[in-house]
Amino acid sequence: MNNDLKAKLEKLRLDKNEVINKMSDPEVLKNQKEYESLVRDLKDIDKWLFYLEDLDRVEKHINDDNSMLESETDDEIINEINKDLTKNQEKQEKLLGQINKLIEEENVSEDDKINNIILEVRAGTGGDEAAIFAFDLYRMYMRYCEKKNWDINMLDVSENTTGGYKEVVAEIKGDGCYRELKYEAGVHRVQRVPVTEKQGRIHTSTATVAILPKVTEKEVELKDSDLEYDFFKSSGKGGQNVQKVETAVRIKHKPTGIVVTCQVERSQLKNRERALSVLRSKLWEIEKEKQFGDIDDTRRSQVGTAKRCEKIRTYNFPQDRITDHRLGESFHNIESIMEGNIENILNAMKKLDDPNFVPGQDEE
Repeated sequence: MNNDLKAKLEKLRLDKNEVINKMSDPEVLKNQKEYESLVRDLKDIDKWLFYLEDLDRVEKHINDDNSMLESETDDEIINEINKDLTKNQEKQEKLLGQINKLIEEENVSEDDKINNIILEVRAGTGGDEAAIFAFDLYRMYMRYCEKKNWDINMLDVSENTTGGYKEVVAEIKGDGCYRELKYEAGVHRVQRVPVTEKQGRIHTSTATVAILPKVTEKEVELKDSDLEYDFFKSSGKGGQNVQKVETAVRIKHKPTGIVVTCQVERSQLKNRERALSVLRSKLWEIEKEKQFGDIDDTRRSQVGTAKRCEKIRTYNFPQDRITDHRLGESFHNIESIMEGNIENILNAMKKLDDPNFVPGQDEE
């Protein structure tokens, strides 16, 4: 164990004692939020101590084995010591691997630790084909969430008569979901022969994707005076009403003009809460986009800023090719990808986190 890890081990032991003492304080016990915060701190400390203390024990065994080998002359005993040494060295390697993962997790930005997001897919140019493509994209993300055992719950959907989505909004909950999906935000373009095309011509259509962290009331405060409510009956495909009671909620944020809708719950109150949650995420996005003005112009031109107005990817069905324009890379087996097998693309997108990344030549 190097000196940095030894120092961390000693500090964590002291921190644990301090946290345990605070948790036994009667005043802290009365404050539920403070107590829950200390429980989370203790959990993080124990996660580190589990590996560091195990590593400390294993390395002491390794040192003991090496000391015995220096003085031992019996071949049979030497053989047994070497077996034990090998076993401990293998365990040492695994523990160091786990500790390196913890170190990587510590270096992850606060945004990338977000495990609750809002996904919004909206049809762009292309009429019915754009709506069908929006449906296909939502289905692709839904399939991927199922593979990851993430929860995905639709909040609002506006369908057209062809079975496509004019717009769909969903909430996704799962470890690392924002970190994995954040670079999906932007304009997705599709080139294919639509099912509605009679003459076999290839059409180009678009859909926009937004990935918004779900934020708390404390992070984005909403004033009642800024909100305008409208309650109506939930509608289904083609716009027909599917409920007799006005449970659906539409909220307009007057300062920005943003309008959000939620109609999937049977309760007006629940729809209102979900709509407010989406509104907070959209306002968070606006504030975040203001910060992009500080990004270096060269880097912005290379990898973009994750704004939904940027064309990020082309899905070329005739050529069985998906090209990401920020990476300058292409991926094949498009039918499988549209079934939610997007791991290779998402792993490749992690290159954009590297400030020294230089994209390849765009193929589209």
